[in-house]
Amino acid sequence: MEGINTAAPPESIGIVGAGAAGLITAQVLLRDGFNVQVITRDSSAGGIWARSRIYPGLSLNNVQGEFQFSSLSMKHTPSKMGNRLSGYDMCNYMETFAEKYLAGKIQFNTEVLDIRRSASGKWAIHIERKPGDCHTSEVLEFDRIVLCTGGCSTPYIPSQLLQEQSRFNGLVLHSSEFRARLDEILASVQPRSDKAAPCGSIVVVGGGKSAQDIAAYLANEGQEVKVVFETADAFIATPIQLPAFLRNRSRFIGAFSPHSELHTRLERFLHKTWIGGKIVHFFWNQIEQTAFSTASIPSDSPLRRAHPIFWGIRTNDEGAGRPNGFHALVNSGKIGLIAPHHAAGFTPDGKSLILDNGEALAADVVVFATGYTSSWNKIMSADTARDLGINRHPLEREISDVWNYTSLRNPPPGHPDQTEQSSSIYRGIIPAKNICRRDFVINGGIFSTNNGYTFEVVAHWISSYFLGDRMRLPSSPEEALDHAERNSLWLRKRYPNMLLWTNESYSSNLAFWTWPQVTDELLEDMHLPSRRSGGNWLTWPFKVIDVKEIRSLAEERRQLRSSGGLNAL
Repeated sequence: MEGINTAAPPESIGIVGAGAAGLITAQVLLRDGFNVQVITRDSSAGGIWARSRIYPGLSLNNVQGEFQFSSLSMKHTPSKMGNRLSGYDMCNYMETFAEKYLAGKIQFNTEVLDIRRSASGKWAIHIERKPGDCHTSEVLEFDRIVLCTGGCSTPYIPSQLLQEQSRFNGLVLHSSEFRARLDEILASVQPRSDKAAPCGSIVVVGGGKSAQDIAAYLANEGQEVKVVFETADAFIATPIQLPAFLRNRSRFIGAFSPHSELHTRLERFLHKTWIGGKIVHFFWNQIEQTAFSTASIPSDSPLRRAHPIFWGIRTNDEGAGRPNGFHALVNSGKIGLIAPHHAAGFTPDGKSLILDNGEALAADVVVFATGYTSSWNKIMSADTARDLGINRHPLEREISDVWNYTSLRNPPPGHPDQTEQSSSIYRGIIPAKNICRRDFVINGGIFSTNNGYTFEVVAHWISSYFLGDRMRLPSSPEEALDHAERNSLWLRKRYPNMLLWTNESYSSNLAFWTWPQVTDELLEDMHLPSRRSGGNWLTWPFKVIDVKEIRSLAEERRQLRSSGGLNAL
């Protein structure tokens, strides 16, 4: 697509969401001269790491130094989690970043009620301000919108359980409320160590990381905890902490995960040859078995009923494990597992949870760690979503499956509803129908295991797009739709059933293990050097990718623009 020469940036850009994606996008756009306002319903920066949401025991799948932006290093904070990042580490980092770079640019305690295009052609955001008990509403108008609400802001509880929760006598909450209601939970349930009264029981529903973190925290507080799940998250664990290049901070792991485009000889060997496919699956099987062995998971444990690491994106990194961590607490009997089962309702007497097999599970508190639904549904009408083309839909085009990869043979069976899951968001950033208008984008729609690096590259991509720089872009909405639907077909082949688990506000593109390939493609879209970690034909897979290598992107883009390299074909 040919560049657009603009004398000055647009007057205003509204960024919805003050999580990691929103903060780095705001910083990049401000440095490029845009007038930016960030809107968040929270009282502090951080999104899912906002102070109101974090709690003791909450940890990340990252170690120190793995989640940060190029302009601000994260200070190492020793904790009971060893070298792993805690929720408090992320909270403090996000607040520091916002104070340092975005002072006066964030509107806190501001709920977005609706986003739509106004009669003038600009974007109108209907907001409600909630300072204390005083609520006021108004409409803000922006030239462009960046949607950074992520996929973890609108809690999901299955409808049957939601309808029946009023009959339960105890506390019922979603995991997103855990921090806010933690004191209430601990005050209402007697711990096992209290001999004066019979202990209460807390049931956590879900097999993912939030469920495991919450269960571990409560068990360490002496509470009786049971976890109900059908399938657990997979996990990676090793006897010692792995070097950075093996922790998905290089291109090594990504090379063993097939991408829609195989750019190197190593990738083509691993995924297009018979012996390469065998090596790939041996590699991932060894990772799974090493994790079970390191965590001492018995052969008959429900925790072995986990999502396959190679075929899924529900994988946690436990490192070398901790004696007070989830798996160790399960092994010691301090956390009970009720699996494979799911919650089906509540008993009429209000004292128990009903399981899918009809059994009743007594509980005083039920925590639903059942994920989130799309954050977009609550902030834009069906008409706006349809006009943008932002929702999932059945495939509209005839697209051939060209990925005859040996590594993708014998996949797990796909769910029949998976055929309905197709995204029309180009690169996970732009609604394809809107690509020529350059006024609506998304950051946070790419599911990555290196969010700091990915979000920052996307932020620069967005700024170049808004500035009208010449980029490698589709020439029309139709071409963008073809690309987006081709990618949707690829994701269904690469990750069977995963699009049914993730919601559309953070799964427009799944770059779980292949984030290096995806970010390289975005850099190349901007005509910037990719594979910045360097290395020769032998060493390139092992070179650690450091976020500092993209610190100069703004200046590189500026130099290309001033030289005319971005304003003419």
